[in-house]
Amino acid sequence: MDPVVLSRIQFAWVIAWHFLLPAFTIGLAAFIAVLEGLNLITGREIYLRISTFWIKIFAVSFGMGVVSGIVMPFQIGTNWSRYSDATANVVGPLLAYEGLTAFFLEAAFLGVLLFGRKLVPPWAHFIAALMVALGTLFSTFWIIATNSWMQTPAGYEIVDGRFLPKDWLQIIFSPSFPYRLAHVVDAVYITTGFVVVGVAASYLRHGRFVAEARTMLSMTLWLLTVLVPLQFLLGDAHGLNTLEHQPAKLAAIEAIWNTHSDVELNLFAIPDEKAETDRYVVAIPDLGSLILTHDLHGTVHGLKDFPADQRPSPIVVPFFGFRIMVGIAVIMLAMVVTSLWLRWRGELFHANWFLWCCTLASPLGFIAVTAGWATTEVGRQPWTVYGLLRTRDSVSPSLTGLDVGISLLGYCLVYLVMFSAGFALMVRLVRLGPIEAAAEPDAIEGGRPAGPVQALPAAETGRRS
Repeated sequence: MDPVVLSRIQFAWVIAWHFLLPAFTIGLAAFIAVLEGLNLITGREIYLRISTFWIKIFAVSFGMGVVSGIVMPFQIGTNWSRYSDATANVVGPLLAYEGLTAFFLEAAFLGVLLFGRKLVPPWAHFIAALMVALGTLFSTFWIIATNSWMQTPAGYEIVDGRFLPKDWLQIIFSPSFPYRLAHVVDAVYITTGFVVVGVAASYLRHGRFVAEARTMLSMTLWLLTVLVPLQFLLGDAHGLNTLEHQPAKLAAIEAIWNTHSDVELNLFAIPDEKAETDRYVVAIPDLGSLILTHDLHGTVHGLKDFPADQRPSPIVVPFFGFRIMVGIAVIMLAMVVTSLWLRWRGELFHANWFLWCCTLASPLGFIAVTAGWATTEVGRQPWTVYGLLRTRDSVSPSLTGLDVGISLLGYCLVYLVMFSAGFALMVRLVRLGPIEAAAEPDAIEGGRPAGPVQALPAAETGRRS
C-alpha cells in the first residue's frame, strides 16, 4: 500500500490504455489524408469508399482518446502535485503549446472531416483530412518534447526547488528529442499499418469487399516495406543516444551489472536485483558491444557503477519490454519480406496462410509500442526528471495508500468498461465493412466489377481470382 508504488501503477494503467489510441489515430489520420488526396487526384471512387470506412473507425478511436486523455492532467494534479509544482514553468507551457497548435487545428477541421463530405467540395474535404493529420503530428511533437525533456533535461535553471526556463530551444529540442520523435512516429505509423493490413486480409479470406481489400493490402504493405526496416535504423540511433545520456537505463535494458568491454548480447536472462547478477543466461559473445557501441570491443557501463537507489527498478520491465519490442519488430520485418516474395510470385492476395498471418499480426504494433513505452519510462526510474527530481519526491505529500488504491480501482473499472465498449463498436464497424462498396457494382478494380466478386463465397472468390 505504498502510495508511491500505487501511484506509479495507476499512472502506468491510465497512460498505457490512453497511448493505444494515439498510436492508432496518428497513423490512421495520415492514411485517411493519403486516401483523400488519391481520390482528389485520380477521381477513383474506391479511395473515397476506403476513406469513408476508416473515418468512422477514426471517429470512435479519437473520441475515446479525448475522454481517456482528460484523466491525465487530473491525476497529475491529484497524485503528482510536487512534480507539478516543481516543473510547472517548463512542462506547463509545452502542454499549452500542444493545445494551441494540435487541439485547435483538430477542433477546427475534425467536424469537416467527419460530417462535411456532402457540404464542402472534395478539395476542402482533403484539406480538412490533411489538417487533422497535421494536428495529430503537432500533438506528438509537443508530447514527445515534454517527455524528452524529462528524460534528458536541458535549457533550465533551478531556483528554490523549481525548474525555470533559460533557453526554450534547448528545452524543446533536448538531446534525446529528435531520436525519440522519429522512433515514435515511425512506430505509430507501423502500428496503424498492421491494423489496416489485418482488416484487409480478413476481408480477402472471406471474399468480402475484395477490391477495397486488395487496395488497402497492397498500399499498406508497400509503406511497411519502407517503415519497418527504417525503424531498426532509428532504434539503433536512439540506442546510441541512450548510451550517451542515460547509461543506467541502457545497463538495465541489457541487464549488464559490471562495466566491461566485449559485452555479450543477452537473448534471455532472469535479472536478480538482490544478488546483482543474471540467471539462466542465453547470450551471444561480443555481439552486445557491437550493437550497443558499434565497436566489437566497446565498453558499456554496468549497473554496479550506479548507487543501488539510482538504478531503474524493477529491472525486469525494461529488460523484457525491450526484447518484446525487438522480437515483434523482427516478426514484422519477416512479414514485409514475405510480402515482397509473394508479390513477385503474383500470390499476395491468394496465399491464405499469409492472409491469416496478417490478420493475427493486427495487434502486434500495440504490444510493441506498449512494451517500448514501458522500457523507456521504467528505465528512467527512480527519476521523474532524470537525475534531478526523484519519483518519491514527486508524489502529493498527503496521499495515502488507501486513497490511491480506491482511485486505482475506479480507473480500472471505468477504463475496462469504456475500452471494451469502444473496441466492440470498432469491431462492429469492421464487420460491416465499406458498405458503400457493396452498393456500387460499377466500381472497377483490376479490370472487373467489384460488386459481383464481393457476392461470391470465399472459396469461389479464390478460384475466380
